Amino acid sequence: MNELNIDFYKQNSIIVAKNLLGKKIERIHQDGTYNLYTITATEAYLGEEDKACHASKGRTARTEVMFQRGGLIYVYLIYGIHWMLNIVTGDLNSPQAVLICGLDNIRGSGRIGKLLKIDKSFYGEDITKSNRIKIYDAPIIEKFDQLPRKGINYAGTEWINKLWRFEANYSNFNT
Repeated sequence: MNELNIDFYKQNSIIVAKNLLGKKIERIHQDGTYNLYTITATEAYLGEEDKACHASKGRTARTEVMFQRGGLIYVYLIYGIHWMLNIVTGDLNSPQAVLICGLDNIRGSGRIGKLLKIDKSFYGEDITKSNRIKIYDAPIIEKFDQLPRKGINYAGTEWINKLWRFEANYSNFNT
């Protein structure tokens, strides 16, 4: 399998979110064991104008990595218990990211973080050079559902209604 290269991640987050569907994500553990999953759901966050994107509040210690070039990992903790795995996309100073929301039949960003044993140490890691987590190319999923993003009620109606959550059409999808 071929790892996705840096150019893949330097695209707009909506394009990357759609094109990550069906790709393989590998988590390599300290003891040398690994798990391989298929990405089945993603959400796109598109810069400072997107009120659901953390970068809409500006450049902070938390969001600094989002202002870097695509291919870096952005993690953050919610509810004090769930680490959320995001991949930064786009160019330098164009803060965008894709949240990984589903792997195989596991749905929910918090569950994904727990399954992959994601923690703060992943913040800023280059996914194209990581020895702990990798994403591999696989055929593009042609059939997927476009839905509103979840858990962003604070962002306002315009941003809640954006269909920037992408889920593989499970009726035609084998993992």
